[in-house]
Amino acid sequence: MQVLIKPVITEKAETLAEEKNKFTFVVAKEANKIQIKKAVEAMYNVNVTDVNTARMPGKIKVRGTRSGYQVGKKSSYKKAIVSVEEGETIDIYGNV
Repeated sequence: MQVLIKPVITEKAETLAEEKNKFTFVVAKEANKIQIKKAVEAMYNVNVTDVNTARMPGKIKVRGTRSGYQVGKKSSYKKAIVSVEEGETIDIYGNV
């Protein structure tokens, strides 16, 4: 099972990273806090102090087209907000 799926890159997540040294990731739904902590420490070589998780619900999306309304569903997912020790940072963008 792959624990970390992708980092969350939004304005709110960027503000958390800059001001409070907290980084946000989309993680596997079955992953627990201990598995998330070990995966982040192994992948980014940092010391994790705290892990908070949240299950984000799926949402119905409706869009109007010429042929009528298109109804779809956005999948639910689990996200983790990871706090790292003071002075350490995670380079999410890499060599972009």
